[in-house]
Formats: sequence, C-alpha cells, structure tokens
Amino acid sequence: MAEDAKPLLIKRYASRRLYNTETSDYVTLEDIAAFIREGREVQIIDLKTGDDLTRQYLLQIIAEHESRGENVLPIDVLTDLVRSYATSAQSVVPQFLAASFEMLREGQSKMMENMSQFPNPMASMPGFDALQRQQQAFLKSVMGGWGGGEATEAEEKPAKAKPKAREDEDLAAIKKQLAELQDKLSKL
Repeated sequence: MAEDAKPLLIKRYASRRLYNTETSDYVTLEDIAAFIREGREVQIIDLKTGDDLTRQYLLQIIAEHESRGENVLPIDVLTDLVRSYATSAQSVVPQFLAASFEMLREGQSKMMENMSQFPNPMASMPGFDALQRQQQAFLKSVMGGWGGGEATEAEEKPAKAKPKAREDEDLAAIKKQLAELQDKLSKL
C-alpha cells in the first residue's frame, strides 16, 4: 500500500491534545482540516482506550466552520438530518449522502477533464485562458478537497478575483443545487 494511501494517524492524549504520528508533533483541528483538504485520509484514535474518534472530530470541524459563518449546510438540511436520527430514514440517509457526494466528485472530475481535453473554438479569443483558469479555480475552491486527486497545472495557476455579481450568481447556483438535493432527501 502506498504511503499516501494510509490514513494519517492522529493520537489523542488524556490531556485532549492531538498528536500527529508522522511528524511527531501536536496538531490542532485546523491542521487536521488542512490535511483533509489536501486529500489525506485521517484517523483519530484515543490513546488510552483505542476508540476511533474520527467521526467526532470531523463533526467538530464542520461545526466550527459553520459557527464562523462558513455555511455550507442550509438549515433545512440540518433539520432533516436531525429528524433522520429519529425515523426509519436513518438507514437510508448515509447511503444517500455518500452517493450524492460521489456523484458530485465524479461530475467535477468529468467537467475538469472535458475542459482540458477538447479544443475550444473560443480558445483563440483574447483573455479566454484567463477565463478558463478562473472557472477551474472556482470549481476547485467550491469542491474543496472532495476530489482527492492531485491538482492539474491549470488548476494551480492563481485566478484573478471575480466580480461580486458573478460570485453572487455562483452562490445562487450552489444554493439551488443544495435545495434540489434537500428536496430529493425529503422525498426519501
């Protein structure tokens, strides 16, 4: 098994400090979030009991981001998730969410592949390269570390800042997609 394929082992000491076994130093929740965004799998184990605490810490990372105003999950989705713990939907929700995120990753991958694979007649237009880099940077930022793959050369180039109106349009499109996912979830 390749070194990168093994989960990064983090040990939690009785003092609640988190210890990175690869670098032999202490880490914070933000460090763990950064590892995950880079595409690393992380496993957090309680040193004393041997319990796997990964889920607990991932939920804590999400809660901290949400509390800082980095809202990804609409209130309706959170409400439905809470409700699913008390209904028969509890057994369906994890598979639905996993399948939804897998479709999102595949869609991103295919879209990035299509953008780089086919010659575009607009490519000869002045400024098209910059526009394409902006689109790829936007997709990369929206998708975060969901792809798990390595960034392409085009994705690594910095993009110019987008106008506020375009960001608002993009945000509206993302909210619409999340609402559609929530609607599908509620129909289950």
